[in-house]
Amino acid sequence: MTATAQKILIGSDHGGYILKESLKKFLSARGHEVIDVGTDSESSVDYPGYAMEVAKRVAADWTLMGILICGTGQGMCMVANRVPGVRAAVCNDLFTARMARAHNNANVLTMGGRVVGPGLAEEIVSVFLNTPFEGGRHQRRIDLFEQG
Repeated sequence: MTATAQKILIGSDHGGYILKESLKKFLSARGHEVIDVGTDSESSVDYPGYAMEVAKRVAADWTLMGILICGTGQGMCMVANRVPGVRAAVCNDLFTARMARAHNNANVLTMGGRVVGPGLAEEIVSVFLNTPFEGGRHQRRIDLFEQG
């Protein structure tokens, strides 16, 4: 099962740079349009700016998906979830990636570049992009937490 080609925003800090570069090739080879918001090296940078760039753009356009990578995925997730309309999830395993989409309609995937290798990361991204939101009772729950 392969996802329909999508426009995907991707960003990382220095801890996720190598994995980001690998995933850009993986996604492009599968027909996705990948928009890289940075960083462009392994030199130390502050992750919040990259997370906010992806999160704000995803929140403004429901057709976009986002991928953010830092050392653990946690920092990027915390920042992205501060943007209304973003449902970011740290997914360093396949089950979490599937449930984040199926039950939480996550629109930003965060991962740890120091936690997962490229092979597993590719599988996580594939599961995340291919899993549809189940709606129903899950939409009711999302509506509850988005009310503030």
